[in-house]
Amino acid sequence: MNVLIGTGVALITPFKSDLTVDHQALAAVVEFNITNGIDYLVISGTTGESATITAKEKKEISATIIEVNNGRVPLVIGIGGNNTAAVVEELQSTDLSPFAAILSVAPYYSKPTQEGFYQHFKVIAEASSIPIILYNVPGRTAKNMEASTVLRLANDFESIVAVKEAGNNMDQYLELIKNKPADFLVISGDDDLVLGVTLAGGSGVISVIGQAFPKEFSQLIQWGLEGNTEDSHKLEARLMPIINLIFEENNPAGIKAVLKIKGYCEDAVRLPLVPATEGLQTKIAAFISTF
Repeated sequence: MNVLIGTGVALITPFKSDLTVDHQALAAVVEFNITNGIDYLVISGTTGESATITAKEKKEISATIIEVNNGRVPLVIGIGGNNTAAVVEELQSTDLSPFAAILSVAPYYSKPTQEGFYQHFKVIAEASSIPIILYNVPGRTAKNMEASTVLRLANDFESIVAVKEAGNNMDQYLELIKNKPADFLVISGDDDLVLGVTLAGGSGVISVIGQAFPKEFSQLIQWGLEGNTEDSHKLEARLMPIINLIFEENNPAGIKAVLKIKGYCEDAVRLPLVPATEGLQTKIAAFISTF
């Protein structure tokens, strides 16, 4: 799955002021990212506000991205949840042919045991016709999927090709990188740790901030993959303030504030999320004006 090495971006879902999906803005964000060097796009993840997107909207969003992309970069679609049967049903009812892989989040809220995680993804691996990226994000799911469980799944199922690790735990990253099968990818879901992870042997990132600074962030990851520590650390230092700012309140309110200031979309989010505060927007605008 070399197509998943490098810089992926977890796309936002732009909304108009009435909170309907803004497909024109979505097309603009997609085009901006593709023409500025990102390697692949991720649809309907956390940053895309998948929790408040309807099934109909998800299909329409995917259709817009597929049309604009026109086969230029690989696409990954988020299909996951804490109802295993419902995940299987979505897999079976979705045309997966446009996608290189699915991104499937660890079950949230239910707080399964490690065996529960394993059995959940075993069923998904057996049901999916395309490769699977596991997604561990304990800050949102309330339960960490331990490295030993990820490695067990990686060894047992050929269709499980990667993990998006977003536990903000460098020790867990290093355990995964050290003990993974040779062709299994460890992808960072933490923008603030990605350079260290990539230099340690990770395969890149599925990024939030990357969609606002695709050229710079793609260069950062490329230098990391090449082992260019000097240039990559300098670029990381330039980007770190905005990485910290976009997560100061909530995601995706922060990244939408950035993209609004850059002229790509409104900053509207659906409840229970709220837009970035005026204070945060002022700090983001100050960063952008001097970057």
